[in-house]
Amino acid sequence: MSYPIALVRSILFWIAFVLMSSICSIGAIVTLPISHHATRGFVRAWAKFHRLICRFILGHRVIVEGEMPDIPVLYVFKHEGAFETIEQPMLFKWPAVFAKEELFSIPVWGQAARFYGLIPVDRDGGSKAMRAMLNAAKAALAIGRPLVLFAEGTRVPHGKAPPLRSGFAGVYRMLGVPVIPVAVNSGIAYPPHRWVKWPGTITYRIGETIPAGLPREEAEERVWRAINALNPPEALLERPAEQ
Repeated sequence: MSYPIALVRSILFWIAFVLMSSICSIGAIVTLPISHHATRGFVRAWAKFHRLICRFILGHRVIVEGEMPDIPVLYVFKHEGAFETIEQPMLFKWPAVFAKEELFSIPVWGQAARFYGLIPVDRDGGSKAMRAMLNAAKAALAIGRPLVLFAEGTRVPHGKAPPLRSGFAGVYRMLGVPVIPVAVNSGIAYPPHRWVKWPGTITYRIGETIPAGLPREEAEERVWRAINALNPPEALLERPAEQ
């Protein structure tokens, strides 16, 4: 596809996405005193609409290789674009996603995210912020919600395989639950830090479940390799040093 066509499609996509995001964020807040299920319904509608416009405006096709059971475990996703973050309410009934603290300051959307039950991650908040995050995660697990963590800490271009953030090891050890790693190659069609998107196939590949209680180095190695399984083979020749 030529750049001018991709540009026009991307403009249409962003107009539709911003409008729907505004409607769903306001709806999620307005309906909260009435029904928490209605709030969750608006969030799911937002994710469904995003998948729809990705398919029919941008020309994306989504493939899932394997099963993602909706159970209280820790899912660790590869993070190549905003695509897989918006997709979470499509993949699970009510996921508890770890999200950067600054995202909760976005007007309206941030309030809706808190009401929905996203888990704030304050990297500069010290031990108090860490305890609050872990307590929120344990509460989510207790009612059967899956946890979703983007352990690289930020979006990375397709083909890059940075180390996991050190926070993963703490979360894994303190929560004591199995980890299901998920590779995704969204950066091919939905590149990070670029607003022009391209048609293509986006694949989720679910890795082997990693049990709780493994030594840190082994757990990190297995998760890192599994979430990068859709990268070119040369990206997995050697795991980089921890950030």
